[in-house]
Amino acid sequence: MNTVNLTINGKATSANCEPRTHLADFLRDNHNLTGTHIGCEHGVCGACTLLVDGVPARSCITFATACDGAEVTTVEGLDTDEIAAELRTAFMKEHGLQCGYCTPGMLVSARDVILRMQDPTEHDIRFIMSGNLCRCTGYVGITRAIQSVISDRRARGIAAIPDGGRVRLGPAGSGNAGAVSASQVARGTAAVSSLPKTTVPGTAPAASRKDDGWKPQTTFEQNFTVAHPIDVVWDFFGRVGEVASCLPGASLVGEPVDGHVEGQIKVKVGPISAEFHGVADIARNDATRTGTIDGTGKDKRSNSATRGRIGYAVKEGARPGETRVDVSIGFTLTGMLAQFSRSGLVQDVANRLIAVFVQNLEARLTHQAEGKPAEAAPVITEFDAGSLMSSVLVGQIKRLFAKLVRRR
Repeated sequence: MNTVNLTINGKATSANCEPRTHLADFLRDNHNLTGTHIGCEHGVCGACTLLVDGVPARSCITFATACDGAEVTTVEGLDTDEIAAELRTAFMKEHGLQCGYCTPGMLVSARDVILRMQDPTEHDIRFIMSGNLCRCTGYVGITRAIQSVISDRRARGIAAIPDGGRVRLGPAGSGNAGAVSASQVARGTAAVSSLPKTTVPGTAPAASRKDDGWKPQTTFEQNFTVAHPIDVVWDFFGRVGEVASCLPGASLVGEPVDGHVEGQIKVKVGPISAEFHGVADIARNDATRTGTIDGTGKDKRSNSATRGRIGYAVKEGARPGETRVDVSIGFTLTGMLAQFSRSGLVQDVANRLIAVFVQNLEARLTHQAEGKPAEAAPVITEFDAGSLMSSVLVGQIKRLFAKLVRRR
């Protein structure tokens, strides 16, 4: 149990709670402040929004212990607040509430809009309030209520406060854990050592990510052979842009800098078309002819994200003039596309994708050996995992029937 000291609605309080207790539960269970409603418990619906050090925060995903020493204001603490009082009147007048479940969070967020925005348009208000969901009103009354309060206050000569009077950088409540305030930064007195240690992309190896304890959900190994000398193949793998061009749907954004590169890969899975944008850290060891690629990517359209690690080793082939490449692939996939990430299907699809990669690699190396521009080689540039999966499923069904026939 931890002791949490907060100033809640102007009163200093202290109570014990487990480290995992969220601020919303802490306020409701320990202090009977049930005006803070809990909806999705994922920080999405906004029903639990309150003020931490004057800044709106989602209390359902904020740990109470993380706010130790902060000032917390719930909807109950806004009883005498001028803006909140005007909003309550406007919400009733414009029919901005029905069941009322979202209303506490709506009032807190709307108050912040009025406090810091001088003359927002209807579109501005709708955009900013989109983080607070309502199942009843259709938002028309809510938007009108906020507009009316802003118009009345500006007509009375009450201007918006830039940034809502916020003086600290960082998440709500972080100023009570030694965060640097904006005024300190402006005066230039903040010590660099007090800030979290970060790495500038491209200036450090990928070890910081590799050593963070991440473990892939799915891992498998593969190997392939190309009919070209090992030195030629190893040299080719060092040209990241050309390697990426052999992978259907992949492309880079600029050239690698200090082993750090940005890129994207387009994937089509049936009706789903995804375009993962991300970054990767690349390391190569000329002595052992091994390398690693550690990367992350996200597709905004499907809200899917992935993290992966590829390790490869280039070795002499079984025959003279041939090269064998051993590949180890580990990845984690989340979001909509995760439904296609069952290891068996993924490995079969990956095998076929690697086959296409090898075909493209052979074409480029052959052109290079013949003195032709490697980029002029005919390559397969599109990757439709849906069609690949269809053939994979057909193959698996055939194998299943074959097993059944053999048993009979």
